[in-house]
Amino acid sequence: MIDYRSDTVTRPTPGMLAFMQTAPVGDDVFGEDPSINSLERITAAKFGMEAGLFCPTGTMTNQLAIKTHTQAGDEVICDELSHIYQYEGGGIAFNSGCSVKLLQGDRGRLTAQQILAGINPDDVHKPISRLISLENTSNRGGGACYDFDDFKAIKKVAQAHQLALHLDGARIFNAIVHKQEAAIDYGNIFDSISICLSKGLGAPVGSVLLGSAAFIKKARRWRKVFGGGMRQAGYLAAAGIYAMDHHIDRLADDHKNALLLSEVLAKKDFVNSILPVETNIVIANIGGKYTATSLADTLKERGILSIAMTPTQIRFVFHLDITESDLAKTIDIINAL
Repeated sequence: MIDYRSDTVTRPTPGMLAFMQTAPVGDDVFGEDPSINSLERITAAKFGMEAGLFCPTGTMTNQLAIKTHTQAGDEVICDELSHIYQYEGGGIAFNSGCSVKLLQGDRGRLTAQQILAGINPDDVHKPISRLISLENTSNRGGGACYDFDDFKAIKKVAQAHQLALHLDGARIFNAIVHKQEAAIDYGNIFDSISICLSKGLGAPVGSVLLGSAAFIKKARRWRKVFGGGMRQAGYLAAAGIYAMDHHIDRLADDHKNALLLSEVLAKKDFVNSILPVETNIVIANIGGKYTATSLADTLKERGILSIAMTPTQIRFVFHLDITESDLAKTIDIINAL
């Protein structure tokens, strides 16, 4: 099967596996795993932040950030398409006791003006606006990227109103490669960043939460409460180190291939429209003889896996396990539909 369901489906490359097998390990709960310590230092330095915290998942790093920035009764401001709201099991309410101010942005991206209008006044009847969470790239926005000037404008609003600013950077390297940005500039904008290693970078497991030393110290305590303290997990951290050394630049290939697929889909009469393709995600709006589900089922019968995100939207995600021959076969199958 050619698997476009997500960039989480990748398997470690031979080089990554070999690097993992030679990783020095220790007990990370005691702070003694050298591979984890190295990954945390490397990632923090790349983004110009003081410290990092290795976790099993991006959901955990996001939820730890929310928990560390807030207290029960506060409010989190985010886009209605945000992963923290759509795909983290109600964790904002369950883990942190916070409510959510949902804003309707452009393909998952908010403006400073929208956020300013969404901040609650100092009113005993309303929760305290405490945290802004942005997502770059936006998953449900079809891999859409923020312009950095928008980040700067939002940062000014956050500072003026004493709100913390978190970035769900599950696919941040896709944005960095597409926009030709410098990772270190993000550290000057955000109070915390979550970095996913198991999506486009191809590691089997793992995410890193970044922030100040004091923030990460507090988040480390909450990680233990969440059950995220691991022992000899340096083998997993080594995969992240290898991924950052070898798999960032190649993301441009995924972006190119996603654009090629979108151009093929756009010619089909059952495709009404396609969200603008910037990175590795293609979301097509389906109509006519197919629903998104029936199209996904038809493609599965022909050896292609995709995801029907809604009754009318189908998603394809490119990653390092999609080869040129896979794409060529996919194009032939779609052309024949």
